[in-house]
Amino acid sequence: MNTFAQRRRPGRIAAALLTAALAFSLAACGGSDDEKPTDASGETAASGSAFPRTITHDKGETEVKTKPKRVVALDNSLVEAVVALDTPLVGGIGSYRDQKGFPAYLGDAVKETKDVGPLDSPNLEAIAALKPDLIVSATVRHEDLYGQLSKIAPTVFVKTTGPIWKENITLLGKALGQEEKAKAKLTAYETRAKKIGDAINAKGGGKDGGKPTISVTRFVDGPTRIYLTKTFSGTILADMGLTRPENQRDGEKFNIEISEEQIQQADADHIFLTTFSGGEERKKKFMENPLWKRLNAVQKGNVHEVDDATWMTSVSLQGADLVLDDLAKTFKVDPAK
Repeated sequence: MNTFAQRRRPGRIAAALLTAALAFSLAACGGSDDEKPTDASGETAASGSAFPRTITHDKGETEVKTKPKRVVALDNSLVEAVVALDTPLVGGIGSYRDQKGFPAYLGDAVKETKDVGPLDSPNLEAIAALKPDLIVSATVRHEDLYGQLSKIAPTVFVKTTGPIWKENITLLGKALGQEEKAKAKLTAYETRAKKIGDAINAKGGGKDGGKPTISVTRFVDGPTRIYLTKTFSGTILADMGLTRPENQRDGEKFNIEISEEQIQQADADHIFLTTFSGGEERKKKFMENPLWKRLNAVQKGNVHEVDDATWMTSVSLQGADLVLDDLAKTFKVDPAK
């Protein structure tokens, strides 16, 4: 080997090493989350939150071109889901049945939200005037309006509300580009529910000191209802791992309708009661009936009256947390907040 080549080799090796180091450094920087491709909303493509995207829902498929910033929700439970996922809600159903205005616990999140109700016949002109970039509703509510709503803005429909409320939040998470938030909030709720349920079961109070049984009964202007597992409140009790009386474990039926002569079917170690508008007179008759006084829960002083708006009609993460508050307070266990 000639002397000149020998003299140049160390310099070449050093240059090669420097080039490799720079390449490694650039590769490391390029692999950071900060440098991943983003869409116009700032979401990373790798996160699964990039737009445009096609959402498969109960009425078919809908393309959502950009991350929604002006949402209209035409069911009260979907109003609360949009709020829970921290997305601007420009229009929603605030007045329905005997409720006037959005629930107080939604706070400033609905301060600027326009009520486009009533629930049965939302105001299409008012909705269009809000220039939404996404409309969400339920087939059970507005199946006949889907075509008209879709002409105003991209529209996504869930099938129903009560028994699939958690699945609805997951679907809205996809439509809103908030999948991770939806997953995190549902996980937090389920974790809290289990902790409170475990504490209640550990205290006992049921037959032979075992787990207590829980019944949920609602007085309405019509047949009195016992709510089963395929309901909003039933789902919460199931997530908590709480025990229902034998006759209330049907996983398919929504409720059992009972007359005064069938009061015994509502019995459990603990009965939680709600009263909907128009049900006050029926509640009074039930409680004056001699059969009512024979119930195990009544004799033990374990009948608990709770808010119908949260236990029955909220159908939301916010409502579920309030139900958990009630149960923790009733059984005097840690609310796990």
